[in-house]
Amino acid sequence: MPRIMGIDIPGRKRLPYSLRYIYGVGPARADKIIADLNLDPNTKADDLTAEEINAIAKHLQAEYTVEGDLRRETQSNIRRLISIGSYRGIRHRRGLPCRGQRTKTNARTRKGGRRTIGAVRGKEARAAAKAAR
Repeated sequence: MPRIMGIDIPGRKRLPYSLRYIYGVGPARADKIIADLNLDPNTKADDLTAEEINAIAKHLQAEYTVEGDLRRETQSNIRRLISIGSYRGIRHRRGLPCRGQRTKTNARTRKGGRRTIGAVRGKEARAAAKAAR
């Protein structure tokens, strides 16, 4: 497993797919990196030489914001939205979707598991209520 930018990329996969394991590198950016460095896209990540791995790492650091820097930048943008009290910041603070999705149904990923509203009775209370009817 080659290590690029502190990330172990899968060695048995082709280069365009294994580069996507780096945060901030998607399909288009992986293809662009391979084209810029004149690498063969059919190469498996395990078959890369040390020079090619170093070239990829240097290219990523010089051209793009990836991994820790990108994560920090994203978190600081979210903190800024929260601090200025924008609509999106309030949605982030409450843990709700920020981009206009419906929340009456769905949105379970952001909202978490369902919570029961109202009294939850035990077996004895239910049996007593049933007998009273």
